[in-house]
Amino acid sequence: MNSRFVPDAAARIEPLPRTPSAAVVTASYAPDFERCRLLCETMDRHVTGIARHYILVEHRDVALFRQLEGSRRTIVDEQDLLPRWLRVFDDPLSLFRRRIWLSFRTQPLRGWHVQQLRRIAIAAHAREDVLVFCDSDVAFLKPFDANAFWRNGKARLFRRDGVLADDGHDEHRIWSRNAGSALGIDPAKLSTHDYISTLIAWRRETVNAMRERIEETHGRDWVSVVGSARKFSECMLYGRYVDDVLEGAGHFHGSEEFCRVHWNGQALSDEEFRRFVDAMAPEQVAIGMQSFIGTDVGRIRRLIGLDARRSDCLRRAT
Repeated sequence: MNSRFVPDAAARIEPLPRTPSAAVVTASYAPDFERCRLLCETMDRHVTGIARHYILVEHRDVALFRQLEGSRRTIVDEQDLLPRWLRVFDDPLSLFRRRIWLSFRTQPLRGWHVQQLRRIAIAAHAREDVLVFCDSDVAFLKPFDANAFWRNGKARLFRRDGVLADDGHDEHRIWSRNAGSALGIDPAKLSTHDYISTLIAWRRETVNAMRERIEETHGRDWVSVVGSARKFSECMLYGRYVDDVLEGAGHFHGSEEFCRVHWNGQALSDEEFRRFVDAMAPEQVAIGMQSFIGTDVGRIRRLIGLDARRSDCLRRAT
């Protein structure tokens, strides 16, 4: 570890206010619009303790997502977050079905890469103390209070201890190593912890300090540093910054996942979906159906009882 950064960085971590302000952050895109609408409806019904909901999208998707905007929900154009030199194009190698972000400073990036960059970048524009990250293919089924993310002036850092030491986590280990490289951590200092999940929280000031650390270490823009390796994880970056640079300052650890996610495989049948919901742990308040699996949003609505009771996001967000 390059220890010259540690004392100053840790000293900047002040306790959170007794009642911190919090915002939910969701990165999305046009094919997930209906899923994101469902997220908004279930958030408005079940989630408390949140001052604002930021939805981060590509420039061409802004007009579509404006339908979801309200007094406490803001659509954010990625052009207001990321440097102008990172340009997006239709990808001819995919017969123009997919998008690709190109520059002379990064590797070619796909949408899932750029969504991660947006999540980091929003910290420089938001004003809330805590940023709660929630994917657009999530739906809340139970009441949830964002107070679960802070305790005694500290924010909850999701961490599954030691899992990268087990077999079957090769990609996660690469993300962890690349995070260490971006942060200037000694390559000999490996981490076996996994920080990746949805419905997790970061301290806004800590994200901004992490960006400064990356830029001071490498002498160039943080986006170019992170984007120079196509295999990266924003959750690994933040987790390793907190644990390996700040030595945990301003945070406490929690391994319980508040969202039960169907990560891969086939779309669930109605009966499999009901069993999936029934198997939620007591602390789990939401479900996630990965959008690439192809579960029909209308089926999800019907199975969670929203098909005939769709709420008006513009009304509920006021």
